[in-house]
Amino acid sequence: MAVVSTPATLERAVPAMDNAEVLRIRNDFPVLDQLVNGQPLVYLDSGATSQNPLSVIEAEQEFYEQRNAAVHRGAHHLAVEATEAFEDARQTMADFIGADYVETIWTSNATEGLNLLSYALSNAGLWAAQGRGDQALKGLALKPGDEIVVTEMEHHANLIPWQELAFRTGATLRFIPIADDGSLRMDQAAAIIGPRTKVLAFTHASNVLGIINPVQELAALGHDAGALVVLDACQSAPHLPLDVNELDVDFAVFSGHKMLAPTGIGVLYGRQELLDILPPFLTGGSMITTVTMERAEYLPAPQRFEAGTQRISQAIALAAAANYLTETGLDRIHRWEADLGQRMVAGLEGIPGIRVLGPAAGKERIGLAAFDVEGVHAHDVGQFLDSRGIAVRVGHHCAQPLHRRLGLTATTRASAYLYNTTDDVDRFLEAVAGVRAYFRA
Repeated sequence: MAVVSTPATLERAVPAMDNAEVLRIRNDFPVLDQLVNGQPLVYLDSGATSQNPLSVIEAEQEFYEQRNAAVHRGAHHLAVEATEAFEDARQTMADFIGADYVETIWTSNATEGLNLLSYALSNAGLWAAQGRGDQALKGLALKPGDEIVVTEMEHHANLIPWQELAFRTGATLRFIPIADDGSLRMDQAAAIIGPRTKVLAFTHASNVLGIINPVQELAALGHDAGALVVLDACQSAPHLPLDVNELDVDFAVFSGHKMLAPTGIGVLYGRQELLDILPPFLTGGSMITTVTMERAEYLPAPQRFEAGTQRISQAIALAAAANYLTETGLDRIHRWEADLGQRMVAGLEGIPGIRVLGPAAGKERIGLAAFDVEGVHAHDVGQFLDSRGIAVRVGHHCAQPLHRRLGLTATTRASAYLYNTTDDVDRFLEAVAGVRAYFRA
């Protein structure tokens, strides 16, 4: 069963969202009810950081008001309640992505999750060389001659940790190139991913191109080669149904602040059998079984990778955010945002001097659009839009190699979420249409 449904399938399966419902949803987001430069705020930067509904804000506040205590470390009433709330949140997030409870690890964000994984893999080589750990650990150790494969569209968070892992282990980093329309060159992917590939890491949905990659096809190529498959789900987990088992990935990461939750919280998913043999990355309290003055033995996952005091209130708030998305319906959210994305792209393509990155109008994409305005720097475009109350992202969006491949240094990106209306998009398009005349480009 496909994880990303087609619009026709969604139309039959669930009632569509409309502007009237979205306006009701907006009432849950207090930050959206304000003027910016004398104009009603149009927030189109959720691809960077989303806003928080009242239920999420209240969940974190309620923890501090009613049960603030360290988890896993006390027998008193508040500590027990805090631990129960913390672990209930873990179960909520496991259910949200179709994982098991023990396969769900708290991190500060997706970047930390990817660094955790890359350092655990390099530690695997150290442990294996010293005869430490499970026999299966040797199969995870990277060495010269091995290859790590990423794609040309990766966010720096899913590129630099693998560059550094290659440096530490002597492995070679390779990448799957993109075509001019932004799609992955799957013909080259099949040639690049091979017997030497030990890790295949790629994004589910590009934060610049808006394109949704063929996860199951890539995962099959990786597993056929015997590689670990790592998914960056930062731009998919907040916006469309995600089932890590159906996608058949070994690891996945995403961040809370992109899916209605606070900053400082994220999730690393990993198959239990892999997590339990990987060495830890951070060490200290709460992740051990026995400690002597000479050595320590470590708990299985998830505690194995959660040293020290945890992000308790943020985890509880992230679970509240997941519940909000689930109750609204991720199928419905995905369909609404896809419609907004199509509206953005079609409108931008109709404005002279605008180049839109990624799939053309009518082709599948998530609800974001990055674009270049001929003769006007992206930072100037962003300031012009801000003067009209419209918040967008400008720069290289932590994807310099991708921009370089497309002959650009920076772009402007508008990204929608479940609280955006068609009027928001139309206000954005009307403002963009006036950029070149304003700057006399």
